This record gives sequence, C-alpha cells and structure tokens, in this order.
Amino acid sequence: MDMNNINIEEIVKQVLSGMTGNAPAASAAPAPAVSGGIPKTARVAMLTEKKHYEIREYPLPEVGDDDMLVKVEGCGVCGTDAHEYKNDPFGLIPVVLGHEGTGEIVAMGKNVKVDSAGKPVKIGDKIVTCMIFKDDPEITMFDLNKKNVGGADVYGLLPDDDVKFNGWFADYIFIRGGKFGSTFFNVSDLDLDSRILIEPCAVLVHAVERAKTTGILKFNSRVVVQGCGPIGLICIAVLHTMGVENICAVDGNEKRLEIAKKMGASTTVNFMNHQGIEALTNAVKEAQDGHLADFAFQCTGNPKAHANIYKFIRNGGGLCELGFFINGGDATINPHFDLCAKEINLVGSWVYNLRDYATTFDFLKRAKAIGLPISELITHRYPLEEINEAHETNLAMTGLKIAIINK
Repeated sequence: MDMNNINIEEIVKQVLSGMTGNAPAASAAPAPAVSGGIPKTARVAMLTEKKHYEIREYPLPEVGDDDMLVKVEGCGVCGTDAHEYKNDPFGLIPVVLGHEGTGEIVAMGKNVKVDSAGKPVKIGDKIVTCMIFKDDPEITMFDLNKKNVGGADVYGLLPDDDVKFNGWFADYIFIRGGKFGSTFFNVSDLDLDSRILIEPCAVLVHAVERAKTTGILKFNSRVVVQGCGPIGLICIAVLHTMGVENICAVDGNEKRLEIAKKMGASTTVNFMNHQGIEALTNAVKEAQDGHLADFAFQCTGNPKAHANIYKFIRNGGGLCELGFFINGGDATINPHFDLCAKEINLVGSWVYNLRDYATTFDFLKRAKAIGLPISELITHRYPLEEINEAHETNLAMTGLKIAIINK
C-alpha cells in the first residue's frame, strides 16, 4: 500500500471532528482575579547571561477577557534552548525560555471558549501552545497546508517584557489572547510525558509529511534514519507507527541504537565501527540485505553527516533533511555524483504547522497503543530550581530528552 495515496485531508478532518464533537461550548465566565488558590507572585527561570539562569519572582499579570493563566506542569529542554543557553544566537537574553511545555488552565477570560481546533476549554483542562501569528491573525487550521512555524513566534522564544511569564520554564505561563495571535490545544486526554513530547513529535510528523510529497516513501520502503538523538528516535517511532518496517538506524552511540530498536528500527549501524564513507556505506547496504535505501532522514546537525547520507540512498531515492535547526555550517557534496547522477529527490523540513499538531495527538495515542515506549525518551527530570544542571546535562548528551517538572 502506498502511504502517499492516503487521504490525509480526510484523516485530519476526522481527527478534528472527534476533537470538537457536539459538546457544548464552555460557559462564558467573567475573567477572574488572580486569587482563589493562585498566588500573587510566581517564579520564572530567567536566562540572564550565557550559561546562567536565575530564578526570579514576579507578580502574576491580570487575566484579561481573552487571556489565560496556566500552571506549568512540565517542559522539555529543546536543542534550541541549549543553543540559546550556550551562545545566545537569537540575541534574546534576558529571556524566559521553554517551548515544549504543558500545564493546567487556572484562570481564563470570559471570551476564551474553545481551543485552536474548536474544542471547548474550561478551568482545569490541560493545554499546549503552538505558534503565535501576531502578523497574520486570520490564519486558521485549514489554511496551514504549507505554512509552517518558521513565519511565526512561539512562547519560550519571546523577548522579555512587562509580562515576564512568556515561557514554559516557570511556575505559570501567561497566554495572551486577541490580536496577539496565540494558538493552543486542549490535550487533557494525554498523560504528562506525552504532552511534554508533543512539540518535538510534531517536528517529525511534519517531516514525514514532507517526505511523502516525493511520492517515494511507502510502507515497504527501505528507510535509513541517521542520528538517534530525540529527533531521530521520534522519527523512527513515527515511521514505525505508520507501518514502515524496514528502518535502519545509524548512530555512533550503542545505547541510543538499542533504543532505536525499541522505537521500531529493524537494523542498526554504529558508524564508530567503520572507517571511511565506503566502509560505512557497505555496512548500511549489508543491514538492508545488500540494498541502498529508498529514502533517508538526516536528523543530526552535523554537516559531515549530511554530506555522507547521499551515499546511503539508491538512484531515484529520496532524502529529507531536518537536522539543521540553526546554522550548523556548510556541507560539502558533489552535485554531480550525489544529486544529479542519482536523481535524488531532496526535501527540507522546518518544524511544523497547526495541522501537524492535531495529527501528532493521534500519533502519540497510536504509538502507545502498539507498545512503543515513548515515555522512555524522557531520561532526566529536574525541578525548576535546577534548570542550570538540566541544561548542562543536555549539553553533555548523557541522556535523551531532559525535562523540567514542576512539583
């Protein structure tokens, strides 16, 4: 069966229909004051200089008619957070980071009735945020077939201002309504670990959808996934959940390759055991019964890895490059041998769009149903006051997904 012939439009409509259903809209309640169990002040982890967070306390802002106050339950540490922590490439310092977060609505304005998919929301519901379309407020779910988050802002990468509670590395996050352009989803039917993993999983749902546009990726395709950090491992899980069984994982860490098998890889290749690209290519072929890959996903931020992966792909095959979330440097390829002579179908993938979020919720439920240990991707959990240690653990690459979990 050809995955490219699946009517994704219909599937997404069914998912969204199930999310909205015929449930009555939440009753219009007046915007409550910050009281009734909600403190007057709360903490944020403010990145005040490179490689240094300070825990600071600020007054919680007043919740307007279109706003929400969310008590943070947890937030993953992303590679983007690590780059900002180490080098401030976006020039955001001072800033409250954290964009892989989730929490519980504790206060909401009278105009907040449904999420970005039209699902009713109420006090006590669990949510995640997606993108912020301050410059494009008319965007809706079904307008986003091709537009991704690259043209929008996200909570956790906003410049500091008077609100202060702009990122998920905090006790609370303030979700601004109205023309600010916030988008969010009610995910009360998912457990905490799954909710923390929604954002990185959406990156891979988007990448697989991009890969399918080539017309090459099918259920019986031979697929290579290069790089078994959180992104590569989730890539394997998404492919496996969608029915792809011939997946070869390539990495230099044996522990990560073992986890790749748990996520659905049928074979693995440790590049540390092979000297030179020719030997490595032969190892990949051997792992695939003497065949080069029909399709490959490049999930590292290493330019040399990008240059190497063309060698693993058959003539007429496909490649999705999604490893470079920041400028990691130039890759050297030979356009004749690597691209033209092999007629490689190359697509780039950059994060996700709103529709990918809706699909991701279904992916996480399906992955759990078939027994994939998705929660094992979260290897370290730190309280907010240990956020510097959490980032150092992330930089040391001694775990996979590092998460900040609030008490």
